[in-house]
Amino acid sequence: MDGSFFKGVEILYEDNHLLVVIKPVNMPMQADASGDTDLLSLLKEYRRVHENKPGEAWLGLVHRLDRPAGGVCVFAKTSKAASRLSDQIRTNRLIKEYHCVVEGRFQELTGAYQDWLLKDHRQNQSIVTKSQEPGAKLASLDYQVLFQTATMVLVKVRLYTGRSHQIRVQFAAHGHPLWGDHRYGHGQSHQQLALWASSLTFAHPVSKEELTFTAPLPDTEPWNLF
Repeated sequence: MDGSFFKGVEILYEDNHLLVVIKPVNMPMQADASGDTDLLSLLKEYRRVHENKPGEAWLGLVHRLDRPAGGVCVFAKTSKAASRLSDQIRTNRLIKEYHCVVEGRFQELTGAYQDWLLKDHRQNQSIVTKSQEPGAKLASLDYQVLFQTATMVLVKVRLYTGRSHQIRVQFAAHGHPLWGDHRYGHGQSHQQLALWASSLTFAHPVSKEELTFTAPLPDTEPWNLF
């Protein structure tokens, strides 16, 4: 394990094949129209500086987190590692767990959502639709209620698919929008989306060893209310 920092980003682990970090909230995964510092470019700079690489270092983006979300994510340092990690994602062998804070109350403490999602690329938004809708893709997750207050619920989620905005769309469609979700919520005044990538488990792309990386929940509202 590493535990070092580079320009505010915590490096959890790295070797010749992988780079595992904690993405800060509100940092884009890769360059976008905002022009803000993005995680992929920053980590390429990290490689260039720490490995004394001339020019731009290569780094493979194999999965994404929404810009307002934070937490653990893995990058590939070789094309072979990128291909093998992508294959684990396609075959559901890379296990992604999240924590989120949602509105409302649950009668059952565990459950599952399966919905068909349709992405509107022009609006960068997804909706729940019928399975026969052209372009719709199945979205599947399990959830466990960890703690409930009168108005908020802390939930642990395991994703089985990686659809755009999946957790946010599905919980909102089932009556539990995420705390601070201005896109799928109810126009809340909260400043920060309560979605955190808390754990990744996968087989090392070369050694095949099973690896698990975790990111503790932030010590900020609303996480520190539970």
